[in-house]
Amino acid sequence: MDYIQIAIETTHEAVETISYFLVEEMSGGVEICDPIDVVSQDRSQVIFDLIDESLISEDMDTVVVKAYFSTEIDIVEKVEAIKGHLKHISEFLNIGTGKITLLDIPEEKWANEWKKYYKPVKLGDHIVIKPKWETYEAEVDDLIIEMDPGMAFGTGTHETTAMCAQLVEKYIRPDQTIIDIGTGSGILGIIAAKMGAQKVIGVDIDPVAVKVAKENVAYNHVEDQMEVYAGNLIDVVKEKGQIVVSNIIADVIIMLAGQVEQVIADEGTWIASGIIQMRKDDVIAAIEANGFEIVEIHEQKEWVAVVARRRK
Repeated sequence: MDYIQIAIETTHEAVETISYFLVEEMSGGVEICDPIDVVSQDRSQVIFDLIDESLISEDMDTVVVKAYFSTEIDIVEKVEAIKGHLKHISEFLNIGTGKITLLDIPEEKWANEWKKYYKPVKLGDHIVIKPKWETYEAEVDDLIIEMDPGMAFGTGTHETTAMCAQLVEKYIRPDQTIIDIGTGSGILGIIAAKMGAQKVIGVDIDPVAVKVAKENVAYNHVEDQMEVYAGNLIDVVKEKGQIVVSNIIADVIIMLAGQVEQVIADEGTWIASGIIQMRKDDVIAAIEANGFEIVEIHEQKEWVAVVARRRK
């Protein structure tokens, strides 16, 4: 399947609103190219290897938001919707040029070209996410997760996935059952399995993600612990977990707030992420209204992760 990239040139002031619209309203995958992130990056971190140095010479006040869509969509309709949103928010925000450009991305390039930018990265004290094709000299206490996310979400470098991984590491206990809703590449479930979970159930509505997740499960040798299913949560998961992880988007988490009790044990822990900052209060309200208490909230850049516990 080929893809189309829609790039929008804007300002720091408008980037979150535009990104939210593309993810929540347009169901697009989003990449934010911000030159300030380059100059503020700690060069001692492994992830600095991912940075294109040419960005440093770009206009520091300009941000490019890139959205990715299947060629099966009505691209004219998408562009017109984006133009309408830009016109609306320009009444109260400085959106910069608002220039929109389109780029066709063949499947081969989509699936493979990005690999040269995906390097090993350490999350927290012990978890190391290592691409299958990269070498890494492990330290004594490193927990190595080898991944090929392919066309599924979840490399470990995005703030939402990274926060979830660190929270799983914090809350997991041996011999628990973990349910990973929207498993994507399977990364969070695999981390849970490698950390001693007795059973992990991954579920995703995207058959491509399910295929990728099963391949990563096998590659990390956790087939005896982790199973991956295609479908909606309640339709395919018939047991309860001590920890439920859902790294999705705000609207889906709000919807899940009324369903997740069916798959979480009494006093179980729900780790929810993929929440853009402007939807934080909406998500928290929905979680609390459905019998959960907030345990802690983590924030990185414009993203939020919430830890909640089911009341008795």
